[in-house]
Amino acid sequence: MTRKNLIWADEEMLSKDLSGKVYIVTGANSGVGLETTRQLIKQGGHVVMACRRPNAAEEAAKSFNGLKGSYEIIRCDLADLQSVRDFVAEFLKKHDKLDGLDCNAGLVTVGEKQLTKDRLELTIGVSYFGHFLLTELLLDVLKKSAPSRMIILSSVVHAGNEKNRPKVHLDDLNWEKRKFKRFPAYSEAKVANILYAMELAKRLEGTGVITASVHPGWARSNFGRGGGLGTKILMAIMGPLTRRMSDSNEEAAQTSLHCLLSDDTPKHSGAYFSQSSVLYRDDECKDGGWPMESPNPNAKDMDTAKKLVDLTYEIVGLTKT
Repeated sequence: MTRKNLIWADEEMLSKDLSGKVYIVTGANSGVGLETTRQLIKQGGHVVMACRRPNAAEEAAKSFNGLKGSYEIIRCDLADLQSVRDFVAEFLKKHDKLDGLDCNAGLVTVGEKQLTKDRLELTIGVSYFGHFLLTELLLDVLKKSAPSRMIILSSVVHAGNEKNRPKVHLDDLNWEKRKFKRFPAYSEAKVANILYAMELAKRLEGTGVITASVHPGWARSNFGRGGGLGTKILMAIMGPLTRRMSDSNEEAAQTSLHCLLSDDTPKHSGAYFSQSSVLYRDDECKDGGWPMESPNPNAKDMDTAKKLVDLTYEIVGLTKT
């Protein structure tokens, strides 16, 4: 059942001929990433599926049979920065253009704190650091392909509430000084993504490359499947209720598709685009907006955004130019 206030991408936009256009979608083998990929291929685009598990991507891609466009799969493990570099190298061997980069993949850590191969806290390592390196290594081809776009997924949880607005802790991005809590870690990673999209938009002014951060909605994807018995029982009990308040993966892909394809998006580079959501604690945000102003002042601080980006360059081993 579709929620009454769901925002839909317009039919004209979803009928554009994308023949000859090239896109990268991370986490393209399931959930919102899969449905975004499917629509781009349906419209004739070529999608490079950047996935940690190529076999799972191959299985998911069987559903593209008969669609107008095409796809390929290149392994990319965002929890391994060398894997990200290898992905970019392989992509650039095959392609000299990139019309859209959809940094879609993300996760919520289950249980205790976990680390990536590069000793980064896993949640922010995948959602932010991996996507940061991927984007920065692809900036030249994005500029060459302009007009082009980069979008990165955030979440409603970045907003918090009036008494608790999440922020990035520049002195403790990896939760080494604080007791690890998985949902605050997820919230902070999503704040980082909004700040990065905002800083990058400023840096890319005049290049024809635009950016956006996205809350896709409360998607009925893989969330909760990796949890323990208690999580699974809770999901089973809450299932009928959440189905009335949440979105299918196709519905949740609408905001990403809008940001990748709409003629209006370039007017708002660096902005936050949100599907409607009952999960917002601020009533004025529940209807979402394309774009929408975040209620969290920590997600709108350009000084923090610049400091975060400078620090991230050091962490991922890049030299800022």
